[in-house]
Amino acid sequence: MQLIITEKDNAARRIAEILSDGAAAAERRNGVNVYRWAGTSVVGLSGHVVGLDFPPEYANWRDVEPAELIDADVVTEPTQENIVRTLEGLAREADEAVIATDYDREGELIGKEAYELLRAETDVPIRRVRFSSITEREVREAFEQPDDLDFDLAAAGEARQIIDLVWGAALTRFLSLSARQLGEDFISVGRVQSPTLKLIVDREREIQAFDPEDYWELFADLAKNGDGFEAQYFYDDDGTEAERVWDEETAQAVHERLRAATSAEVISVRKRTRTDHPPAPFNTTAFIGAAGSLGYSAQRAMSIAEDLYTAGYVTYPRTDNTVYPEDLEPDELLDAFVGSPTFGEDAESLLALDERTPTEGDEETTDHPPIHPTGELPSRGELSEAEWEVYELIVRRFFATVAEPATWAHLRVVAEANGCQLKANGKRLVEPGYHAVYPYASTSENYVPAVEEGEQLAIDDVRLEEKQTQPPRRFGQSRLIQRMEDLGLGTKATRHNIIEKLYDRGYIEGDPPRPTALAEAVVEAAESFADHVVSDEMTAQLEADMAAIADGEATLEDVTEESREMLERVFRELRDSREEIGEHLQESLKADRQLGPCPECGEALLVRQSRQGSYFVGCDGFPECRFTLPLPSTGEPLVLEETCEDHDMHHVKMLAGRDTFVHGCPRCAAEEADESEDRVIGPCPECGESHGGELAIKRLRSGSRLVGCTRYPDCDYSLPLPRRGEIEVTDTYCEEHDLPELEIHDGDGDPWELGCPICNYREYRAEQEIDDLEDLDGVGAATAEKLGDAGIEEPTDLTEVDADDVAAEVQGVSASQVREWQAELPS
Repeated sequence: MQLIITEKDNAARRIAEILSDGAAAAERRNGVNVYRWAGTSVVGLSGHVVGLDFPPEYANWRDVEPAELIDADVVTEPTQENIVRTLEGLAREADEAVIATDYDREGELIGKEAYELLRAETDVPIRRVRFSSITEREVREAFEQPDDLDFDLAAAGEARQIIDLVWGAALTRFLSLSARQLGEDFISVGRVQSPTLKLIVDREREIQAFDPEDYWELFADLAKNGDGFEAQYFYDDDGTEAERVWDEETAQAVHERLRAATSAEVISVRKRTRTDHPPAPFNTTAFIGAAGSLGYSAQRAMSIAEDLYTAGYVTYPRTDNTVYPEDLEPDELLDAFVGSPTFGEDAESLLALDERTPTEGDEETTDHPPIHPTGELPSRGELSEAEWEVYELIVRRFFATVAEPATWAHLRVVAEANGCQLKANGKRLVEPGYHAVYPYASTSENYVPAVEEGEQLAIDDVRLEEKQTQPPRRFGQSRLIQRMEDLGLGTKATRHNIIEKLYDRGYIEGDPPRPTALAEAVVEAAESFADHVVSDEMTAQLEADMAAIADGEATLEDVTEESREMLERVFRELRDSREEIGEHLQESLKADRQLGPCPECGEALLVRQSRQGSYFVGCDGFPECRFTLPLPSTGEPLVLEETCEDHDMHHVKMLAGRDTFVHGCPRCAAEEADESEDRVIGPCPECGESHGGELAIKRLRSGSRLVGCTRYPDCDYSLPLPRRGEIEVTDTYCEEHDLPELEIHDGDGDPWELGCPICNYREYRAEQEIDDLEDLDGVGAATAEKLGDAGIEEPTDLTEVDADDVAAEVQGVSASQVREWQAELPS
């Protein structure tokens, strides 16, 4: 039997379908799919099925000094025991084996792990096949020309695992123990994560330190025979054109002179054309940037691209290359799109060009081509809306790279009015070129009519605008990934995961990412006591060392030993400052939970968690001050930047998956509840007949609204109501429950007819019932399949898993997503 091993189950199914001409049948072994036909079996792993860890004696954080981890042994243990058992059983049946994992450093390591599991059971020949797209042509060609595993490339991946484990575990334990922050709220530190976090914190410092300056700009509406356009005042600043006027008096004087002018004379007209060249092919960083402009996070964009790759529709999405290989035939690939309802017309227009020479970028590598479509086209119905949008982006980027340049006509007009110079720059797209097939780049035009020198133009209006210089902008995810690439932080395969981890660990929030107080504290502590922790130079050096392993110029043992020596130096710097670091971090953790001043004692109000797990607002002056405020029972609180004008208190957002909502100011919510009166609407169905209980519309101090029994707490019958909008009790009654129907008025639109509160809640529970994984917010067929490969086949399976473990195992799924799904499930 020939045994073929792939990286994921969906790749196994796809390869089996290609090689068997659709004859393969699936069977289950230990809960793992095995695809069989004519003496061949294909099994998919789930990424890494074995993992690195420390021996059990290092497991207890309190009993082991973090520095002991630096020289501790690292052991390999199965992480997917059912897959390992299945692979071992198939190995004993095999006459030969073929490893067909992804063609990159990580894929080579996963292949080596499979190789070692096979070698423990059998000595049959083991070969390696590599391909950049899972298409019939590439897969068949790869299996016709098998190769051997690249053990140097795999060793580079293994070195990364070892270094990241040792650095991450030792430093994470040191900081967490110093700050007495254990359990789920430990303080995470990482070899690449921490320098990346410093980039974000440094940019935030620039923003906070920025001192805005006032300046003024002036504009005039000019017209030729009623044909109007805008011109801007400018002046000569030592040979440089300047538009900003930094002195208010000067700006006012210019404004008066322009207002006094009745016309402006054209003194200069300059025309030129500009060639707008098509973009380079997509590498990973450029693709993430383009997908980001469509609203996709780096993690989400890569997850979708990987699904499209596995389905055979695009090439491998982890690549640095921006030069197409010589064997790529643009005409052949374009021809595959002829006849497509979406792409056919554009493909034909490109084939009609006299010449098609693909563009090239600056990076040329030999591992994978740039990201491009394979020529195997999905129908629109086969993909989700997001998958189709990303697929179309990739297709159209390829189209753009073989299209003609665009041509712009530029017209610059300078006019003079009462001694003041005004300029207008017009531009018009003359030849759309690549823009005709790639609508993602701006084609906005600016109209300026044709004028001649000496012409008099009417002045219709003059405006003086006061402005301020702006601080630098925060890094968006794609720009951050570009900075990481420039500095040698991480790899094309890991950068987007690093950013997602920073979100998961509570170091950054929002988009573009903003550092939390904890993030700033961790970076400050590292800078003060061990700057190697956040040094991009040190991390880049280790990245270069790992690349040297892949090239056969260094060994795993040498590089990991060098990294341990670096970490020893870090701990020598940290050791004497443990108490000071701990105090600094504890204060910063508290700052991240601060809401505002306590109205009773003036100390800070903090978000706190009770022993039962519920959240509330409590005073930092406890136990002397016992002022508290409730928070909603649904979700996990996040302190927002926005503050309440009345109470100088930060607003709170409750994170609860698809039920996430902004709670607002907790004091406002409590005061509104205190001032509101219960509105009785009918008898309580549980105690109305026996004890005379009545249902009333109530507002709770936590901000929630409900229909509840007036005999509470003796009777706790209640029904939830929407948090927002005015509730109107109508004259229409429910025949089944003898209760009035309710309407919710929220804005200018038609009211939401809630109906009978009992009937409405019954319908709501039915809608919210989660029967399968795809009922969860953001889980489509592809994600459900990947979760199934990881042993999560039913929603209830999620209640028993660790979010971080799932994120590490399932590509494209973050720990925060898993926690949101868990929050959606009934407790």
